[in-house]
Amino acid sequence: MSEALAPESEEGIAAAIAEAASRGEPLAVWGNGSKRAMLRPVQAARVLSARNHRGIVFHAPKELVIRARAGTPLPVIEAALAAEGQHLIAEPPDLTALYGAAEPQTLGGIVAASLSGPRRIAWGATRDHVLGVRVVTGRGEVVRSGGRVLKNVTGLDLCKLFTGSQGTLGVLTEITLKVLPAPETTGTVAVAARDARTGVAALAAALGAPYGVSGAAWLPEEAARRIGLAGAVALARIEDFAAAVAYRTERLRGELARFGAAEVLDEGESRRVWRAVRDAEPLGAAAEEAVWRVSVRPSRGPAVIAALAEAFDAKLFLDWGGGLVWIAGPAGVEAHSAVARAARAAGGFWMLMRGPEPLRAAVAVVPEEPEPLARITRRVKEAFDPQGVLNPGRLYAGL
Repeated sequence: MSEALAPESEEGIAAAIAEAASRGEPLAVWGNGSKRAMLRPVQAARVLSARNHRGIVFHAPKELVIRARAGTPLPVIEAALAAEGQHLIAEPPDLTALYGAAEPQTLGGIVAASLSGPRRIAWGATRDHVLGVRVVTGRGEVVRSGGRVLKNVTGLDLCKLFTGSQGTLGVLTEITLKVLPAPETTGTVAVAARDARTGVAALAAALGAPYGVSGAAWLPEEAARRIGLAGAVALARIEDFAAAVAYRTERLRGELARFGAAEVLDEGESRRVWRAVRDAEPLGAAAEEAVWRVSVRPSRGPAVIAALAEAFDAKLFLDWGGGLVWIAGPAGVEAHSAVARAARAAGGFWMLMRGPEPLRAAVAVVPEEPEPLARITRRVKEAFDPQGVLNPGRLYAGL
């Protein structure tokens, strides 16, 4: 690819897209390009990057709202929120280490990929907290949707349409997010759970208890050892005021002791462990390995693990109470097919998060849609990007 186009303004981004559309010239849409090895490789002669269109436009701490340009590095957003005692609700993961990226993730990249971390089980996904967006479509037109409050949409909710669209419908230029006060402290109950079924049962009990669990993960012994924990373990997190966390973690420890030896991790250890879980560090994925995520009903997580254990030497762990399976393994078609089969058998959804370009070009990186739904997808793509210039083939071959 040639040198990236990186306009500093929304007008510049719109002009670049309009010119590409007039020529029928595909563009690879990036922020800092930290997730280039995710999903299908984009066949385009030029890159359009939003990295120079950056900066916080508006932050109203009392209204719990922040608006920033899409190229703003995520650490800049997090630092501004932390200064006001606030945080991003969905706890998006920092996958720069997983991808070996030199530059930080951008706000636009996180929203375009709709990445959410452990807190998703309690507070919802990233898409649930996007209040408004400004987007340049494949026609070079600027579209605005949403505003500064939750109930701000009449007609089509374009915020949710563009969140997770992977830059295939338009280039995000500005995003408004709902935020929340950060908890005073964090505590975690760690339960020795030697197998996935025991671990998920413990997590289900924790999530069903009246203690406000905001993170629920199970790590097999090898994964636990990679982040400094001893033995297979189920982790249940509680975030709140210090007195409430102390009381509720102790009560929860007592209730979960029937599943295995239980202890309470202190605040420093708890924060360290959950940062590692958020960023997929327990995988210990080698540079040459592929990485997948499978989303299923939490009760089906152990079945996915069992199927993959028979198929290949998989590294894995569970998040979201058992509903998210992180997997690392051989970067080949055979392992990828095994992941897809296990996900389908469990009634779930898979995504190829990282892999070499030949693999990503050869396989379906997400499940193929049924034809009625695929027709709708094509019509939406045609409406927003009729010339097919934005990230062609990123999700589906030929689209």
